[in-house]
Amino acid sequence: MAVQAISTAGMLVKYAPESVAGTRPTSGYTELPGIKALPALGDSINTLQTTPLSATKNHTYIAGLADSGGAMQLTINDAPAFRSAYATMYSAFTSAQSSGKGFWLEYVYPSAYSMSSFFIPVELAPLGFGGAEVDSVLENMLNVIPGGDYLFSTKST
Repeated sequence: MAVQAISTAGMLVKYAPESVAGTRPTSGYTELPGIKALPALGDSINTLQTTPLSATKNHTYIAGLADSGGAMQLTINDAPAFRSAYATMYSAFTSAQSSGKGFWLEYVYPSAYSMSSFFIPVELAPLGFGGAEVDSVLENMLNVIPGGDYLFSTKST
């Protein structure tokens, strides 16, 4: 039996500030338009060597902390609709931050598939200039910094 592939067509990126500090929102997410590409995110687990002097062949290890790799860049169409949505999102982020609350992104899989959404707490960096080329679409990078544990969970409402 062949494994069914899943298209990325119809994926959404949404955001929401926490209503209660330290609690991931389950509703009230707002779609961010113009997202073209999402970076991969997976932890690299640090290992801590525990090899005793009595070892004669191999080192031994225990798991250390996970490292998600730091800042992520989401590729976006740098258009007026995105700029307007970004201004609203950045305002919500700074407001949440000033009141000690977190800020979350949700990657929503196409509705045709029964899959959980991917949630990640983030900090936002100010928007820069993504460069330009002759005869091309104006793009930019939305820079986000993972701010804690990410998870798959039921889609927001």
